[in-house]
Amino acid sequence: MFLCDIIKDIDIFEVILLRSLISGADVTTAEGFRSDKRHTVCISGHREKSIIPADGVSADFAAECVKAVLYRYIDMAVDMGYTDFISGLAMGTDLWAAGYILRRKAHNKDIRLIGAMPFLHHADFFPPESRKLLSEAEEGCDVLLSVSPYPEIRYSKSAASGNGYSHDLYRDRNYFMVDNSSAVISFYNPAEYRSGTAQTIRYANKCGLTVRSFSIDDVYSIIDEAQGVPQKVRRKIAFLPNVFESSAP
Repeated sequence: MFLCDIIKDIDIFEVILLRSLISGADVTTAEGFRSDKRHTVCISGHREKSIIPADGVSADFAAECVKAVLYRYIDMAVDMGYTDFISGLAMGTDLWAAGYILRRKAHNKDIRLIGAMPFLHHADFFPPESRKLLSEAEEGCDVLLSVSPYPEIRYSKSAASGNGYSHDLYRDRNYFMVDNSSAVISFYNPAEYRSGTAQTIRYANKCGLTVRSFSIDDVYSIIDEAQGVPQKVRRKIAFLPNVFESSAP
């Protein structure tokens, strides 16, 4: 029997049900979360493996440029009045964004980081470096929640989920983020149309959210325009026009 099955007479919105297996931070359930969608952005994107090196551009430099564009998009959202940022706490884009938002929070007390893990054991197969980033993100979250309230549930690709497994956990997390936001920031390569990022964007478009995404090709275009000179690349990214100007909350 799951924990939620034995607390029916308790106000679930007021109860801390779980504790993070990575940071030890308190984890609430998604049922009690309420957002001001007008000022909320969710973030979704690929992992580092989706940053494919190009001729004359190292993988490390390409990754740093992807992160710089991601951070610039977050800055754009903040400049236009968005204050709450939901990270799905996945490896790659989600955790890069969470780390940057925590740095922004140090100078802007109006910004909030909401960490939405799909289920309590989602980081079981994270490598050590990603676990470190996850722990730091969790500890800095203003709200840390699990979309699934069941402490022992695990993910399974099998269509016949059951006995403590589900194939819907990541989808549910993605939909939760969209349902509680009015905009999406995404590092998304259209060729990866079967990814969780693609699923999130499709759902966001269906729900009428403002979607602002960039791809690895967009990043390489910036690098090419700057002739691969790091200082020029950084300058071009810093002066990218604000993509949220037509959708301010």
